Amino acid sequence: MTKGTSSFGKRHNKTHTLCRRCGSKAYHLQKSTCGKCGYPAKRKRKYNWSVKAKRRSTTGTGRMRHMKVVFRRFSVLSCLRSSCSTHDLIIS
Repeated sequence: MTKGTSSFGKRHNKTHTLCRRCGSKAYHLQKSTCGKCGYPAKRKRKYNWSVKAKRRSTTGTGRMRHMKVVFRRFSVLSCLRSSCSTHDLIIS
């Protein structure tokens, strides 16, 4: 038996499918866990030894629907506290 062509011909069943939480094709069917996000665990899988992977899926990589509003609200409040002109309020 060789390690090459004849062995690759036997691979016809899928071990991984799409994950419901992160959408990547890393959900192991027999283990029923995702290799990327750790689903169905409550906490999202992340490790410090993979800084680049953390950077890909952190705050600021998506739409930030809530955080955009928070930043805007904070800038207006800080402007009011420091008694900015109305021109500065309109810009922000």
